[in-house]
Amino acid sequence: MARSPIIVIGASAGGVPALRALVAALPVTLAAPVLVVLHIGANRSELPALLNAAGPVPAKHAEDGETIAPGHIYVAPPDRHIIVADGRLRLLRGPKENCARPAIDPLFRSVADSHGPDAVGVILTGNLNDGTVGLYEIKRRGGIAIGQDPDDAAYPEMPRSAADHVVLDYCLPLADIPELLIKLVDRKGGKDVAMPKSSSHQDGQEPEINDSQTFERPLTVTCPDCGGALKKYTVGSIVKFGCHIGHSYTAEVMAAAQFDEMEKVMRAAVRFLNERAEFCLQMAEHGGVAERDVSDEWHAASRQALDRAYKLRDLVEQDWLTPETSRRPALTLENQGDNRLLS
Repeated sequence: MARSPIIVIGASAGGVPALRALVAALPVTLAAPVLVVLHIGANRSELPALLNAAGPVPAKHAEDGETIAPGHIYVAPPDRHIIVADGRLRLLRGPKENCARPAIDPLFRSVADSHGPDAVGVILTGNLNDGTVGLYEIKRRGGIAIGQDPDDAAYPEMPRSAADHVVLDYCLPLADIPELLIKLVDRKGGKDVAMPKSSSHQDGQEPEINDSQTFERPLTVTCPDCGGALKKYTVGSIVKFGCHIGHSYTAEVMAAAQFDEMEKVMRAAVRFLNERAEFCLQMAEHGGVAERDVSDEWHAASRQALDRAYKLRDLVEQDWLTPETSRRPALTLENQGDNRLLS
């Protein structure tokens, strides 16, 4: 079955002028969607408007769940990873990757998985190396890997990293990339390829970001006192945990200390949510009648924060399984003065 090609582009420092120059040379008849990640963090983004002013291909911020259409540019919105799953765009507030959200790697990995040989990945100007792993996955799945010539980039680190770690199909100055993309889309649009199988991550590889609720096992358990990594060891039949600072715990004490720390963090989150609700309420009351729409948004944000504060508080106060207490001696007159039994 003929499948539509898809173009994914990643950029960071110096990315706005580079992206504007690239899209200015793309035709409105482009027979492929273009997905763009620029490192903007949680800051407000005007990138779609800037791209619309630069070229004829319509650009917009991606919306969660929307289908992907050729001849459109979809931009990752602030503070959200963008991925492709089941032919649709998904926006995720998952963990930051390479200190960035949105990050380039999650998008590139998902497109490598969903489109395989029909994926065209492009790394433009930027610092550090976000996008290298994702571009490697695109190349591994039979897609096309393109890097801006580092000597042509305002910030060469990102494209240089891609060139150092991925066997690029093309390494070109920015001015030559649009024409290449047009030729690749025209060539790929006419060929039949098999739908790639979804991959499960192999041992030692980073799991792909998705919208499931599963968690990978932590690399280590950390010390409730200092946050350092804990090493598990045994003394006879006793299981102990210790960190390099010198804090040490038996398994039972460790479990209790970990639970106390968890409860503290969750109750702090309840407090922050409650304070957010109050702050938003004050902002709503400050707006007045003249700014009714804005005031309504602040009221809605206040109600949302308060609702989540109640839900989190209820979660904290539920009964929790505590196997660490199952072997604790019963309190008797003989041992009631030994506080260690109650710690």
